[in-house]
Amino acid sequence: MSAFTPSSLRRLATGVLIAVGALPALAAPPAPSPTETAVSSHVPNLKQPRDRLLTGGQPDAEAWGKLAADGVTTVINLRPAAELGERDEAAEVAAAGLAYRQIPVAGAGDITPENARALWTAMQQAPGKVLVHCASGNRVGALLALGAAEQGGMSGEQALEFGKSAGLTGAEPRVREVLQLPAK
Repeated sequence: MSAFTPSSLRRLATGVLIAVGALPALAAPPAPSPTETAVSSHVPNLKQPRDRLLTGGQPDAEAWGKLAADGVTTVINLRPAAELGERDEAAEVAAAGLAYRQIPVAGAGDITPENARALWTAMQQAPGKVLVHCASGNRVGALLALGAAEQGGMSGEQALEFGKSAGLTGAEPRVREVLQLPAK
């Protein structure tokens, strides 16, 4: 049986530190493309839960052209008109050459299977990549979860996880209620 010497322990410790130091670089996600960076800086909480689907919060007025350049063809806004203030989002989106649809979801009471069906149908009818937004992405994730359970063939738990990947946060209790999942 061989004993470790002080110099062999130093070499071993140095090798371990070098290997551990390399782990964050190996685990780091690839750098975003310039387009993704340009889009995400104009759309809060931007996520891409599916190939043709982007979700997030309220885009700023400069976002529409960048979204069009990224391949988005349709914008679906879940915010009611009262939340938009003086902004004419429909005109902003049209000026960028994108199709526009609004499905007003004012709060938890509007997180319904009917609104989820309307969203699911609008997404299916869109010819290309779709951005669905509300103020933060929470209502988007909620309706997508309901739609995934009813239209997407997912179990309630799978649909809930899909909703979270699209931005669902504070509306989770309402989604659990509608999907008849146990409260958390």
